[in-house]
Amino acid sequence: MSDPDATLLAPLLRAAPEAGALVVGTVRGGEHSVVCRGPAVDADSRFELGSVSKTFTALLLADAVARGEVRLDDPLRGYLPPGARPRWSAQVTLLQLATHTAGLPRLPRGSLRPALQAWYTNPYAGYPEERLFALLGRTRPRARPGTRVSYSNLGAGLLGHALARAARQPFPDLVVARLGVPLGLTMTTCDPNGPQVTGYLHGRPRPPWDIPALPAAGAVRSTGTDLTRYLAAHLDPAEVGPDSLARALTEVRRPRLITPGDGDRICLIWNLRARPGHDLVFHGGSTRGFTAFVGFSPQAGVGLAALTNTAAGVRAPFIQTAYETLRNLAADAMSR
Repeated sequence: MSDPDATLLAPLLRAAPEAGALVVGTVRGGEHSVVCRGPAVDADSRFELGSVSKTFTALLLADAVARGEVRLDDPLRGYLPPGARPRWSAQVTLLQLATHTAGLPRLPRGSLRPALQAWYTNPYAGYPEERLFALLGRTRPRARPGTRVSYSNLGAGLLGHALARAARQPFPDLVVARLGVPLGLTMTTCDPNGPQVTGYLHGRPRPPWDIPALPAAGAVRSTGTDLTRYLAAHLDPAEVGPDSLARALTEVRRPRLITPGDGDRICLIWNLRARPGHDLVFHGGSTRGFTAFVGFSPQAGVGLAALTNTAAGVRAPFIQTAYETLRNLAADAMSR
C-alpha cells in the first residue's frame, strides 16, 4: 500500500477500536490491496455482510435479465409459489423490489415476535421460508407500488425467491454458480455453518447469523480478497465473462430514480451519490455481530471494502467513516 493510501485509510482503520478483527480492501488503478487488523484474521477470513448481500441479489437480477429469464417489469406474482400470491403482488414488479419502491414493510409478517425473543443473538433463525409464504397474503403494503422509497428487507428477500424460481435453483446456489465461480469469489457463500470470524455485540460473541426465509436480504459471507475481486469486476465489466454477467455489472450501477430531498440516486439496490466529476456507488450492512461496507467510483477507478466483527451502533460510525474514506480515495484519484 502506498503512503498516500495509508494516510487516506488511517481514519477507517481507527474507526472500530473495539473490533477484534478488521479488514479493509482497496482497488485502485487495477491493483488490489487488503489490510488486516487483529489476531488470526487475514485477507481470506470470512465475515457476514448483512445488507451488502443485497448487492449480490441485484447483480443476479441484472444477470437474469441479460439471460432472458426475467424482465424488470415482470410482476412479482408470477414468481411466487402457488398459494402464496396475494393480490398486491400483481402490481409489484421486480424493479420495484430492487429499488425499494414496492411499498412493502421492512420485515415480513409474523417475524417480529420470534425476532424479539432472540434480538441480541440470532433474531431471524426461527422464521423459516414456509412461514414467510404462509403469511404473505396477510402482509399489508405500506404504500402504493412505485410511489415511495421505503427500505424493505422483505422486498429484497422476495426478489431473491423470484430469481431462484426463475432459475430453478436455490438462491445460495445462484450466488456461487453465477457470481462466485465466474468472478473467482472462492470463499463467498450464504452458508452459516462454514468457517468464519466470530462476531461481537456489546463485547459478547454472537452465533453465526441465520436468515433462512430471506437469504437474498442478508445471508452472504465474504472475505477481503473476494470483495476486492467483486469490486474490480464492477469497475471493469469488459474483462468479465460470461457476456450476461458483463452486461449485468454495467446495469446494476445505472440510476433508476432520484430520492426526494437529498437528490441521491438509487440503482438496482446500490446507492449512488454524484460528486464533482465522478460518482460514488455504495452500500452498507450489518448483522448482530458484523458491519460491512462496499463502494466504488467508476470514473475514479477505485473501490473500497471494509469489514469488522462488531455490530453497528450509533457510537461506532464505521459505515459513515468507510463512505468518507471511499470519497477521499476517489477524490485523490481524480486529482492525479
